[in-house]
Amino acid sequence: MSRMRKKADLPTKVCAACGKPFAWRKKWERVWDEVRYCSDRCRNEAKRSGKAS
Repeated sequence: MSRMRKKADLPTKVCAACGKPFAWRKKWERVWDEVRYCSDRCRNEAKRSGKAS
């Protein structure tokens, strides 16, 4: 088994909608390179306001 990692050791990104940093999550393991938003709310807000580019 692999050892637990501290949250501070995980990779982070900055949300394209709100500008806040967010950390890697297990559910994003396979698509981390494609993740741009920290939450569904930010993703939906970006789509509604037309900033989806």
